Amino acid sequence: MTADDVLTVLALLHEAESDVWIGGGWGIDALIGEQTRTHRDLDLMHRREQEDAVLAALNAAGFVETLNWRPVRFVLTAPDGREIDLHPLVFAEDGSAQQASLDPSRPFIYPSTCFVTGTIGGTTVPCLSAEQQVHFHQGYEPTDRDRHDMAQLRRVFGIATHF
Repeated sequence: MTADDVLTVLALLHEAESDVWIGGGWGIDALIGEQTRTHRDLDLMHRREQEDAVLAALNAAGFVETLNWRPVRFVLTAPDGREIDLHPLVFAEDGSAQQASLDPSRPFIYPSTCFVTGTIGGTTVPCLSAEQQVHFHQGYEPTDRDRHDMAQLRRVFGIATHF
C-alpha cells in the first residue's frame, strides 16, 4: 500500500461522505509526517452507521471482502493484493467511540481526544493520536514492524512505549 494508494482511498471515502481515521503503521507515519517503512495494508476506523457507504465506495474501486470478523473488524482486498483493514466504531455524544472486541465485555475504547490529523504526502489526513497508537500496541508479542513503529513514536514525540 503506497502513500498514493492511501490518499486515493481517503478521497473515495470522502466523496462517499464517510468519516474514517487511519490507524496502524500508516497512522503512525501520518503522525510523523513521513513514510518510515513499507506497508502491506491500511487500517481504517470508520463510523459503523456509515459502513454501507464505505463498502459501496471501496467495492466500486475493486475491493472485495476477504475476511469477516464483524463486529470487531473486516478486511477488503483489491485484485492486486492491497488490503484495507476496517474497524467499525460506535460514537457517543461526547465524541468518544467504542469498537467491539472478541471479548464483548471489553470493547476497545477511543477517547474523543484520540481523533487527530497527520500528514501523508503533504496532505492532511485524519488519524489516531500517538497515545492511542501506543495504547493499541500492548498486550501481545510485537513484530519487527511494531517495534519499528513504536521507536518512531519515541523518536519524534518522546513518549514512553511498552517495547
